Amino acid sequence: MLLFSLLFLAAAAATNSLFVHPEPLTASPSPSPRPKSIFLLAGQSNMAGRGGMVNDTSTGWIDKWDGVVPPKCSRNPSILRLAANLTWVEAREPLHADIDVNKTNGIGPGMAFANTVLGRDRSLGLVGLVPCANGGTRISEWERGTFLYDQLMRRARAGTNDGGTIKALLWYQGESDTVEESDAVQYKGRLEKFFTDVRTDLQSPELPIFQVAIASGQGPFTDTVRKVQLGLDLPNVRTVDAKGLPLGPDRLHLTTPAQVRLGQMLADAFLQSMARSASLVSEASTSGPNLVIHVLAFFMWKLIRAVLMSSGD
Repeated sequence: MLLFSLLFLAAAAATNSLFVHPEPLTASPSPSPRPKSIFLLAGQSNMAGRGGMVNDTSTGWIDKWDGVVPPKCSRNPSILRLAANLTWVEAREPLHADIDVNKTNGIGPGMAFANTVLGRDRSLGLVGLVPCANGGTRISEWERGTFLYDQLMRRARAGTNDGGTIKALLWYQGESDTVEESDAVQYKGRLEKFFTDVRTDLQSPELPIFQVAIASGQGPFTDTVRKVQLGLDLPNVRTVDAKGLPLGPDRLHLTTPAQVRLGQMLADAFLQSMARSASLVSEASTSGPNLVIHVLAFFMWKLIRAVLMSSGD
């Protein structure tokens, strides 16, 4: 009887495959692309991007972008950007042009990061970048309840409205906290609270965070801030050190090549973290109680196979 039922099901499946199921006469309009993997970009000017900034000879200020886009930062149909009006558009440099509106923006690490991770892991699907950085801001300006914090939350939630997943927060900030000793001294507590609040309010207690240890500062307490960043001991927070990357003429902002390299460094850290997580899951699935489940499943399969073979006899 069991053998007869299996044969009947196989015959039904084969018969069904002979028929062509017609497509609808009128195709429904294709929806706008929505990202699968979302990354938040926050911090101050070096995250917003000042690569390629040049002097305006008429004013003497460094307020013009040279417009040079390196290949690693080029447009890619698989990389989207959440615009200021909360709609997804194809990403292009400068990523923060409509976010950090009171400054002139150039090349940042975002596009180099996205192009690198996509080039090495296509399973990420469409990548969505959510620019939120604002130049010249101290960590106290990112506390819960401030404009910048609320904007970060609003944009993060808008980005996930269509089902995407926030994969990580990329954070580069701290230069402005090197000016006053009080800010540098309080930096550790403020930074830890900021990361904790972001995870709590996004309901993602293990959200991966990749922070950049500053390469420069605006004041005499750069080493104090760097020591906090490099010594931060929070779960699933990893630090990429920007020290040694080339700086522009102002000795504060990363050059375009430095931003490209930083984007690649952040991508390396993210991909290594993903690989480590996958390895831990794999180990957990073949140890302890899970190993018992695998063994039981194997013997159940052997039993079913024996019953089918005996029925066939």
